[in-house]
Amino acid sequence: MPTLVCKKRNLKPNVPARTVAILGNAMLQKLELTQAELSVLLTDDPGIQQLNRKYRNKDKPTDVLSFPMSDESSGFQAVLGDVVISVETAERQALGRRRPLLEELRFLLAHAILHLIGYDHGTPEQKRDMVRMTRKLVASAPLPRQRSRSTVRTRRSRAPRRAS
Repeated sequence: MPTLVCKKRNLKPNVPARTVAILGNAMLQKLELTQAELSVLLTDDPGIQQLNRKYRNKDKPTDVLSFPMSDESSGFQAVLGDVVISVETAERQALGRRRPLLEELRFLLAHAILHLIGYDHGTPEQKRDMVRMTRKLVASAPLPRQRSRSTVRTRRSRAPRRAS
């Protein structure tokens, strides 16, 4: 169940590709797609704007794009497709929602994976179903624990003991 993650060189803020891969793998497992392959590109606003312009005729950045390998929404696919996330847009959205960047990226990844397997949000009923499934996928992919500086212990040097 590999989730393959690539990052644009010198992408700021820096997001660990390994963490995104772990989140993607957990979501694929929840969907019982453990043999499927998912490709994720973490990019910036100019990178996603170029793709948005080319494939959706929208000349502006967006948060996430998904490119399914097939238009079929049923049946097993060895390669689900590609997900492209703008880390810059995700960071702005995370600030607006007052949550950490990784939480926003996890949400965007879940949303995009659902599009890859045929979910949409064009009608109120479809939107309800997609929101419900997005919540399930997010819950299935816990974020790694972050160690704060206050919890990191440093080794203290000990004074030599006196021989008695």
